[in-house]
Amino acid sequence: MTILELRNVNKTYSTAAGDFVALKNVNLKVQAGEFLGVVGKSGAGKSTLLNMINGVDTLTSGNVFVKNISVHDMTEDQRAQWRGKTMGVVYQSFQLLPMLTLIENITLPMDLAENFKPRESKERAMELLKMVELEEHANKLPAFISGGQQQRVAIARALANDPEILVADEPTGSLDSVTADIIFDLFSKLVYEKNKTIIMVTHDMSLTGKFSRSLTMQDGELIEAELEPAFDKTMMRRRK
Repeated sequence: MTILELRNVNKTYSTAAGDFVALKNVNLKVQAGEFLGVVGKSGAGKSTLLNMINGVDTLTSGNVFVKNISVHDMTEDQRAQWRGKTMGVVYQSFQLLPMLTLIENITLPMDLAENFKPRESKERAMELLKMVELEEHANKLPAFISGGQQQRVAIARALANDPEILVADEPTGSLDSVTADIIFDLFSKLVYEKNKTIIMVTHDMSLTGKFSRSLTMQDGELIEAELEPAFDKTMMRRRK
């Protein structure tokens, strides 16, 4: 089942030096339960692509559909509410709030979306911390755990409202190879055990074999794109 589709998506930024075309006629279909990697050099348009998918930025032309909902036909406030309930976002820089404990960082999106009662949100946050094997650090501030641990908390936070889709912007870019493998293992489990759909962008070409499908982004264009892939989770298990 197609869970996400981009149709002729274009994005142009106006700058003092003139117009900059970040995305050019991007067409893409993503199947439910897929672990899609988009690989490309810095400036290729990867982060812009994610911002079109999650509705953080507006497109110049085209359409983005998530479960047949036209993302960019919503108002900014509507997109913010939709994103909080539908899509989890993981960043390279973690973006945990430094003054909140780990468990408070995870309960915050639940409280904002009002999907859970306060007691339920705390219980769910502990379950998510247990999933990423950090429950014993629940009451610590982010500064008192490692970068790899912070990224695992950021993934737990992205899952707070149980979204079907996660988008990840260079989530292993600032991590060492061992810690990056831990993050990949966690993503893989989310895909084939929890049936999440993950779209991850990275500049690291060596990671292409770890995805269920890998596309290349170059100068704002997706190349080598299979628009309707056959995704076999059994093959994904074998790659691990």
